[in-house]
Amino acid sequence: MAIEAFLGTRPQKAFLFTVILQAVLVLAVVGVIYGKVSDNIPAKQVPTIPCYLALFALAEVFETIITVDALKLRNTIQLIGILLFHSAMIIMSALQIYQTKEALVTQPGADCATNYATCDGPDSLWAFVLRLLIVIPIILALALMVLIWVTRALFLEFGWAVFHAIGADPKMKVMYQYYQIMICLLKFDFFCFTGVTMQLLILVLTSHRAEFVITIVAIPVVLVLLFICGLALQREWTFLMVISLCLMVAAETYFIYKICRVFEPSTAYRYVAVRGSLTTFLIVAAVLLLATFAVGIRCFADFGRGLRKSKMKDPEQQRTQKLGAPDVGTPGMSEQGVGTGGRVQRTFSIE
Repeated sequence: MAIEAFLGTRPQKAFLFTVILQAVLVLAVVGVIYGKVSDNIPAKQVPTIPCYLALFALAEVFETIITVDALKLRNTIQLIGILLFHSAMIIMSALQIYQTKEALVTQPGADCATNYATCDGPDSLWAFVLRLLIVIPIILALALMVLIWVTRALFLEFGWAVFHAIGADPKMKVMYQYYQIMICLLKFDFFCFTGVTMQLLILVLTSHRAEFVITIVAIPVVLVLLFICGLALQREWTFLMVISLCLMVAAETYFIYKICRVFEPSTAYRYVAVRGSLTTFLIVAAVLLLATFAVGIRCFADFGRGLRKSKMKDPEQQRTQKLGAPDVGTPGMSEQGVGTGGRVQRTFSIE
């Protein structure tokens, strides 16, 4: 049985098409909401609205990118992560309805004829925005049902690719699965951290506060952490992996500190406008980082056990390997030539 090329099957095309279609529809609705609000209320008066919409746009772009990545690398673990991420977007879209009302409706019960932008009547700005906000979770829910159905077919397809890459050795399969999980967690850690810092810098912190400086400094630190962790994991560099794990502990402490700040009486008033979404992001980021640390230790224990060469393989190079060329770097693995002309079909990469 041949290994199918990237987007070479209907399930792969259906999965990517569904993600792109729902992203385009959601971004269009978000754009209409932003345009309508900005036409009636200056952004400085309600900065929460453009920030929420920017977060949602970022989520859609991020989901599209990791979908292409998952299909290209045949990463079944990442497919599950995409489904969970999509479910979280549905929850976020529902939460956004409440927070948008809190930001827009400052004069409930007022006459909408003279207070169109701040009242909550049937002819108000909020009534118009509400109808569009309800459309977003509906689109996401319909897309999720399609994605779940298509994922079943992709699991069967990618399962063969996994066997082709690592053979039938159960120990290699377990090590490979943990490596996949770790890489997937690092990618979602990046999104959560970006979401947290965006809300803090735009809506909460001011440039003259020390907390603002700490947040600015934390951005490159965390990005470097994620990069060197992925590099150390792929190349099995012990020293860099130890540094990455230590930095994860520091980052976890930072997230816990920020959660406490949101609910601390002396500072809680500064987070009122973003308490719902910011707390959600902080808790999810903290949980994901804790899981990343735990899985990272497990992957660290697998260093030097024969998986390194498989991590380093490039899918395009594998397609041009000679028929029957053995892979001597990983126990229980060999390249099985499939196809014609002395070349093998695309095989699986776990990078």
